[in-house]
Amino acid sequence: MCGIAGWVGRKVENPERRAAEMSQAIRHRGPDAEGIAFLDSSGGEEQVALVHRRLAIIDLAADSNQPMQIDNGRLRIVFNGEIYNYIELREELSACGHRFRTQSDTEVLLRAYDQWRLAMFDRLNGMFAFALWDAEHDELVLARDPFGKKPLYLAQDDGRLTFASEINALRAVEPDIAELDPQAVRDYLHWRYVPGPHTFFERIRKLDPGSYAVWSQGELRQTRYYTPPDRYPRAGPVERQGATGRFLERLDHSVRIRMRADVPFGAFLSGGLDSSAIVALMSRHSDKAIRTFSVGFGEDGLSELPFARRVADRFKTDHCELVIRADDIMDNLPRIVRHQGGPVVQSSDIPIYLLSVRAARDVRMVLTGEGSDEILGGYPKHRAEALAGLYRGLVPQALHGKVLMPLLRALGFASARLETFAVSAGERDFAERMISWFGGIAAGERDALAAGLGERQGERNGFPFSSSEKASHLRRVLFFDQTSWLPDNLLERGDRMMMAGSIEGRMPFLDRDLVAFVSTLPDRYRLGRHSKQILRDAIAPMLPDEILSRRKIGFKVPVGAWFRGPMRAYVREHLCSSASVIRSYLSAPLLDRIVAEHESGAADREKLIWALLNLEIFHRECGLGAPR
Repeated sequence: MCGIAGWVGRKVENPERRAAEMSQAIRHRGPDAEGIAFLDSSGGEEQVALVHRRLAIIDLAADSNQPMQIDNGRLRIVFNGEIYNYIELREELSACGHRFRTQSDTEVLLRAYDQWRLAMFDRLNGMFAFALWDAEHDELVLARDPFGKKPLYLAQDDGRLTFASEINALRAVEPDIAELDPQAVRDYLHWRYVPGPHTFFERIRKLDPGSYAVWSQGELRQTRYYTPPDRYPRAGPVERQGATGRFLERLDHSVRIRMRADVPFGAFLSGGLDSSAIVALMSRHSDKAIRTFSVGFGEDGLSELPFARRVADRFKTDHCELVIRADDIMDNLPRIVRHQGGPVVQSSDIPIYLLSVRAARDVRMVLTGEGSDEILGGYPKHRAEALAGLYRGLVPQALHGKVLMPLLRALGFASARLETFAVSAGERDFAERMISWFGGIAAGERDALAAGLGERQGERNGFPFSSSEKASHLRRVLFFDQTSWLPDNLLERGDRMMMAGSIEGRMPFLDRDLVAFVSTLPDRYRLGRHSKQILRDAIAPMLPDEILSRRKIGFKVPVGAWFRGPMRAYVREHLCSSASVIRSYLSAPLLDRIVAEHESGAADREKLIWALLNLEIFHRECGLGAPR
């Protein structure tokens, strides 16, 4: 895993300084080596710059540093990620006559493009973002992996395209593009993240996951090469016998090829089903103790450390534990917001960052359980969406909106989760319902809070909502998760937090072949007696019963309680004082009421306060005023 940056098109003054500034902005992504190349384009009229920072994982030799070229510069690449099936592709390409000078997956990627050009994406099993200069055709090819595990940000203006692994690298050399987008702020409050391809900045966007883009003759053309199969109704029969065994074979293979590395590696272990399954399978393929890393909290009932320890003992791992407290949040949050280049969307990012920093002392790469919930149906909403469909069929919209919801609000919700279900169950609009399941504020409260930002301008990206109406409730909500929540929130956060600690994360559940197989199965294999039923059945002989049956917690940080205790003054200084930037464009009385309701226990506003707190820190750390 590495960091990339560069530009193509109109020449710049002092390109060496510009490239060096971009490289410095992403230095943490690749502390092992730096490479910069400048090339001519359009007969010398334009320029290409390729910048690379390397975190060496496969083939540590200097010959595998980047930018890498073949055939005297006919093709050059800067590449962030890993191609897990590079050994198999190398054998196939060698049979086609290609000769290799390194053992790296980067050279395999270059040779794959040389052999199959843009058809190569169907053969790649990996996580990647890259920029490949094709001198013969005078084109720059940019691409991201199917689920967007690796980021790639773009800024296009006046005949030049600039790209980077992180927004901060773009802002370092293009300060004029760092203007806050008021619509992004509105979406952030509603969704709890900014949906792609947008970012918090009006003139910076993301390349879509599962897409490539070609810059040629001053124009950028983007093409989607991958669509998650849950977009459509399940096709074809399934062999009822052996489905669980075939699932386990594919997951085991996915784990095994993600253990390919020339450096020490380990696993993040939460003590939940997903990470425990990964550790169980890793132990099959190593004659050494797997290094495992867990994080917890001092509060009783919220720390998963005892469960992680139980799994570590079961598989005799070399186990490390980290305990964090409220002071760790306040001490590290500004730094992490700077790394993120935006608000830290969820409090769980803090333990992931701190755990990454700790793990990087022992390993360079970890396997994680991310993606399981979005592929196998692990969230409560996945079952609730079908129940909500029954509810909407029985309860008229007027009765829900004018009678039941006011009554429920008057009685008070027993939990934030119950409130989310009540709001979402009655929402008739599919897109709005998908957004509301994540517990962001309702559109009405958002409009009241952000009235100063004006009305929505432009259309939202419709792709995450484009699943077939003939697909099941489960498949439709999973498709939204796989094309919005996963790339624009979960994976983006994970990449930024782990790379801030200079460590690589690999996610076996997001293996393209595994995802394709799971999508052929009837819904009951995902939502049966329990969530992620097929995973539980497949891994049951390996894990303790208490791990298989326990309630999902995840890296949940008890900030809701801390906002009423050790972080109370911190929240008030950021949201309720005269120093607060967001009070200049959000409703100050409503901000005060939200904080007071949470402090008194009248309402659980943990998620909203976290979002607002991070928005304020984002303004302060990045020197941003109110959006225009």
